[in-house]
Amino acid sequence: MAEELNRIIKSSQEQAVASWITYLNQERLDALVENLNQQDINLEGALRELGELKQFLGDPSHILGSEITKHGEIAEHMQVNIENARRAIQGINRNHTFEGVGRTAPEDYIRNGQQVQSKFYNGLKQTFFNHHGLAEHLETYPDFVRNGGVYDIPKDQYEKMVELLDKYKNNPSQLSGADYKLAKKIDEFLKSKGLELGKDINSAVVDYSEVQQGAANNTVKNEEDNINKEDEKQRKNAYDKSKPTLKEGVKAAGISAAIEGGVTLCMAVAQKRKEKKFCEFTADDWKEIGLDTGKGTVKGGIRGGSIYILTNFTATPANVASAYVTAAFGIAAQVEALEQGRVSEEDFVINCETVCLDAAVSAIASIAGEVLIPIPVLGAVIGNVAGEFMYELCKKAGAKKSQQVIAGYNQGMAQLNQQLDIQYLQVVLEVQKALQKYTDLEKFAFSEDINIAFKGSIDLAVEVGVDGNKILKSKEQIDNYFLV
Repeated sequence: MAEELNRIIKSSQEQAVASWITYLNQERLDALVENLNQQDINLEGALRELGELKQFLGDPSHILGSEITKHGEIAEHMQVNIENARRAIQGINRNHTFEGVGRTAPEDYIRNGQQVQSKFYNGLKQTFFNHHGLAEHLETYPDFVRNGGVYDIPKDQYEKMVELLDKYKNNPSQLSGADYKLAKKIDEFLKSKGLELGKDINSAVVDYSEVQQGAANNTVKNEEDNINKEDEKQRKNAYDKSKPTLKEGVKAAGISAAIEGGVTLCMAVAQKRKEKKFCEFTADDWKEIGLDTGKGTVKGGIRGGSIYILTNFTATPANVASAYVTAAFGIAAQVEALEQGRVSEEDFVINCETVCLDAAVSAIASIAGEVLIPIPVLGAVIGNVAGEFMYELCKKAGAKKSQQVIAGYNQGMAQLNQQLDIQYLQVVLEVQKALQKYTDLEKFAFSEDINIAFKGSIDLAVEVGVDGNKILKSKEQIDNYFLV
């Protein structure tokens, strides 16, 4: 009974580890499904932003300004919708809005709660110092920056300004006369107003050329392509994150080793405790316990790592993978016993079959438990315990029943043998009678006495099945057959 209980405890621990690894794998798959579903929402939101931009561009009559100045309001909508779309595709909250902004207010849109004025003119100099440019706007609204307002300028112009100012301060000789004057004027303006690049003046998401009426639709199309590429990238990242990793595999192996080592330690101590009290344990006892625990720990590590690999890189359920490992350990032990001569070849085969059967019962019972009790680990353990107890009862009942069946079988075979012996003798006698009759007929048919031979030939022909109409039975029939 103790041996059976230990086996049930061990198999339950093994299936618990398998179920836990299944739970780890399922968590990654659930996270993947959740991320992909969220990415569907992200893509829908990003394309909706670009759809609003398309709708705005589709009716130029509602865009402020003349044919040569409409790009100013186009730039505002490009900034709001494109920036929001880029954030949406990455699952980040939108940070641009037109809500609460009048069409002629000092700000053009709101970014992160901050007022933003967009300035898009043809050339960096025009953007800063043209009529209605950045400098004039700051003169008109001197508290704009002090109250937290900022400016956006075309992306290409912002990059050029950074380059000009860097050369102006560090390598002025590299600048042409016109560029030197522009850089000096911008630098003096920024210092006089206390403005900082990247804080008070920022880069827009598009270049000046991209907001022109003739190019705006193509700009939106290119942005759609970029959004779709980013969507693919995000989905690939989600898939990559869901893949099994060496780190997680090592973690599974380590925890499995700790669990199996702990269970082995408890079982070894409990076994020793049955023999003596704790205070009577010797150094050799603890050494034996330590060796058993070490072996259990190593097996646990191998088990955890093997199950993790089998479940993630082959189509093998964790319960079945655990059964594979358990069977492998058991068969390895039987191979060693066979090589050392401790078991015969016949016993080796029987023992290996038993090991595989025990492992299969554990796996099937655990799978059934998980189906009936869909709680990670708990269902597998309960199913395994119930299945193992039923298995042990069936083995006992089967052993008793098998003895009854074998006894009945032997009795039946004895009776059958007797009946067959009688039937065999009867058949032999019949064969002997038939053979004797055939021998007598043959002797008569080939007798030297013509009359006896004639009569014997007729009887032999009848006996071997010749048609009676074809047998010549008289002198007249013989004459008619040969002479007529």
